Amino acid sequence: MKSILLALVALILVSGNAVADKVRIGTEGAYPPFNLIDKAGKPAGFDVDIAKALCKKMGADCTFVTQDWDGIIPGLLARKYDAIVASMSITDERKKAVDFTERYYSNSLRFIAKKGSGIDPKNLKGKSIGAQRATIAANYVEEVKGAKAKLYDTQENAYLDLSSGRIDLLVTDMLPGYDWLQSKQGKGYEFIGENIDIDDKIGIAVRKGDNKLRKSLNKAIAEIIADGTYAKINAKYFPFSIY
Repeated sequence: MKSILLALVALILVSGNAVADKVRIGTEGAYPPFNLIDKAGKPAGFDVDIAKALCKKMGADCTFVTQDWDGIIPGLLARKYDAIVASMSITDERKKAVDFTERYYSNSLRFIAKKGSGIDPKNLKGKSIGAQRATIAANYVEEVKGAKAKLYDTQENAYLDLSSGRIDLLVTDMLPGYDWLQSKQGKGYEFIGENIDIDDKIGIAVRKGDNKLRKSLNKAIAEIIADGTYAKINAKYFPFSIY
């Protein structure tokens, strides 16, 4: 009887250890190719693929929650999800509200305008410039002297206004901008000027003090880089490294 009881206890312990932690991942779903909603109505894109790879490394049972960008940090603080994987730049201002992992990719800003526009990025007086609201791009646009800033709830709406001629140019993260320029809608447009070097590092946000999850994510990031998983996901979206 004693041996049977010990065996049952051991089985319960093993079963308990086999149950993965549940982690809810918040993402926007409106920032291709990093996060979007696919034809099946599910979150997809680089951010989502990275999150799934990290969850696999951590042995975590992950689910995805979509949230408009403007409310994505409040949603984390309200415990709608446990981590934000949505191409969020690590900034000092955001660090006041959340903690970040190490970066999982790097970014810079670029101007996009119609081909042959003749716009000089060094002289934008009187120009209307678009950007997504509550982003580093928006912060940059609002500091351009003599220009009119127009901010949008999603990056897709900024692209729509550019392609319809309602703005002269836009400032966007270089990588989603590159992806848009390859699309049918982006034909006839181009990057102008040089990269706006802002040393932009993209990380995963967690609630303040959630060190267990933050450290687990950091460990998983290092592991998917070391074993080649990251490179495979990267190559699915870009012909160059974005790390």
